[in-house]
Amino acid sequence: MNNLIVLSHYQAAHLLKFTKSIGKIIPVSLDLNISFQEGIISAEGIKLASSEILQWQSLQEIVSNPNNCFSFTNGIFEKILIFSELTNNTYSLFPTQSAPTMLISGIPMHRIKNTTPDADTRQKIKAARPTGRVLDTATGLGYTAIASAKTAQQVITVELDPAAQEICRLNPWSQELFENSRIQQRIGDSFDVIETIQDSSLDRIIHDPPTFSLAGHLYSRDFYREMYRVLKPGGRVFHYIGDPDSKSGRRITAGVLQRLEQVGFKQVRRVPHAFGVVAVK
Repeated sequence: MNNLIVLSHYQAAHLLKFTKSIGKIIPVSLDLNISFQEGIISAEGIKLASSEILQWQSLQEIVSNPNNCFSFTNGIFEKILIFSELTNNTYSLFPTQSAPTMLISGIPMHRIKNTTPDADTRQKIKAARPTGRVLDTATGLGYTAIASAKTAQQVITVELDPAAQEICRLNPWSQELFENSRIQQRIGDSFDVIETIQDSSLDRIIHDPPTFSLAGHLYSRDFYREMYRVLKPGGRVFHYIGDPDSKSGRRITAGVLQRLEQVGFKQVRRVPHAFGVVAVK
């Protein structure tokens, strides 16, 4: 883990409870509740072991911005927010009580209603059962790749937009993406990247594309045919779709099931708890 300091309104609101406890030593999380270190309450703010001070005024500003995470550099807090000239999307880090999610032009990349991004990831992993060589077609914040690498020998993870990768570098929960030697990152469109992968060379594919409206080609018969080609016999694909009970979810799921079967997949079935479907070659 590098020396990232990242806070959200959850941590800031907790720290502001101690404004009148001058001299008190309290636990402080500087990485969105992954770990804690000691901080000393002062009149100016919270003094860290590094001698940096989290100013009370800055913490109040963070609390007033509940939809953002903030990075702390050279004594200044800044919103984690990046505009991509490649896609014309704005990427930001949206806090939850555990792992944050990424917003792409305001759209969350994980389920956050009645769950958290890390819990959402665990459901996907449970459905995918990663082992051997794994292709993760949409890096996002890297949670799927990181979780897959715990049981897989190698994980190839693909991200379209370098701006999203920069958000990862600022997210404490994404750091293993850059530290785990079993994870191989590639920048590009998964539709193009998968064409470079050898026949029958993968054990698992975790396909968690953007919404159909943003990346319809990743829901196409041509892409599914490529997934079938690169999987080993007996290989498994988990395809995240979205809420199966929504009108669009039901419609898209029906089309996905049909196209997967058309290209040769067997045992194609819905996995409602993971908001997707699984299929076997």
